[in-house]
Amino acid sequence: MNFEFENTRNIQIVLPKEKDMELYLKREDELHAFVSGNKYRKLKYNLKEADKQGFKTLLTFGGAFSNHIAAVASAGHILGFKTIGIIRGEELHDKIETNPTLKFSRQNGMQFKFVSREDYRSKNTEHFLKTLKEEYSDFYVIPEGGTNTLAVKGCEEILTQKDASFDFICCPVGTGGTISGLINCSKPSQQVLGFPALKGSFLHQDISKFVNKTNWDLITDYHFGGYAKIDAELINFINQFKLENKIQLDPVYTGKMLFGIFDLIEKDFFPKGSKILAIHTGGLQGIDGMNSVLKKKKLPLIKV
Repeated sequence: MNFEFENTRNIQIVLPKEKDMELYLKREDELHAFVSGNKYRKLKYNLKEADKQGFKTLLTFGGAFSNHIAAVASAGHILGFKTIGIIRGEELHDKIETNPTLKFSRQNGMQFKFVSREDYRSKNTEHFLKTLKEEYSDFYVIPEGGTNTLAVKGCEEILTQKDASFDFICCPVGTGGTISGLINCSKPSQQVLGFPALKGSFLHQDISKFVNKTNWDLITDYHFGGYAKIDAELINFINQFKLENKIQLDPVYTGKMLFGIFDLIEKDFFPKGSKILAIHTGGLQGIDGMNSVLKKKKLPLIKV
């Protein structure tokens, strides 16, 4: 299983001198072109386990523009696994060629099964999985978003010894796996802050399943209305950040987190002299799909 990448670099982001603090961005997005950021971290030990147990097929779940779907398809192609994607939305079955994520995933060998949103909500039930077993025979299941115990183990490798001097560790939050790994490997002196990309209070409970530390919190003011919801203000921030720092942000996760961090810095949330490390979790493959949506809504596009 040759699926090991080097640890990533931390890039300092310029802040106004009067703020008297340092902000760095850990470039997890540079790990791999397609299995980037936290997707690589979450898949690493799941793929090892699938191989160890002798599975030849990976089955997982996701939406139309899912970073996870694209990453599983790419990783499966690299390592020789067959891949099956259970996709939310029956109406997408004839839109593969016009959907960048689905098109990419199929080019990497992924087979799709499109299900209704109602059926998709039952994806974790024993009955639903039984019907999939009858249809596809044997496979290794990777949950939606990739989060499970093995995923958290992979995310515990994001921080290295060189990161021990940071006071705050910030990351976007989707299913909670990445922040759980960061909490587990954080130092007692560090505060881990998660920036959820979606609305809902369930994340505290989900994260608590994987951690036993209390040095963490969720900042819930920067979801922009919910999962994959964005507006012109966020787009302009992402485009300006790229212009000033030469770093591309995704609009669903890292863009929202950094918007929140900059807003909190402006509001003096962080103490003077703080060292902040933000995690870039990748997800750049979704920009093409998001731009197609923005174009229809006549909103500004994300510059790439």
